[in-house]
Amino acid sequence: MPCPCGLPAAYDACCGRFIAGPRHAETAEQLMRSRYTAYVKGAVDYLIVTTTIASRAGIDRVALVAYCRTLRGISLKILGTVAGGPIELHGVVEFAATLRAGGRKFVQRERSRFVVEDGRWVYVDGELGERPVN
Repeated sequence: MPCPCGLPAAYDACCGRFIAGPRHAETAEQLMRSRYTAYVKGAVDYLIVTTTIASRAGIDRVALVAYCRTLRGISLKILGTVAGGPIELHGVVEFAATLRAGGRKFVQRERSRFVVEDGRWVYVDGELGERPVN
């Protein structure tokens, strides 16, 4: 079974190796794909630890768990990347995720910013766009 992130590799060989640890994503795109997969799989601790230290305190863990329980991932498409390679410190990944939550199907577009913090890629923030799908 391929990984939920859309790559043909199996979950354990793809995003699962980051979510289960101790390996870390080597690029901003790998982190973005693994975070999408973590949302779909309900791996809330991974989502928290891969967010900037400054933003972690603002995460409502209970609400995040509840959201992940209702979420179903349908597909993920990478629309573009800027920097974010193995030797860079900043990166941007734009994506479109087709999801189902609360009985409604929608496409979430986001232009996400990532940085290297304490030697590993973390999510900073993103500009959201969402549209319903029939």
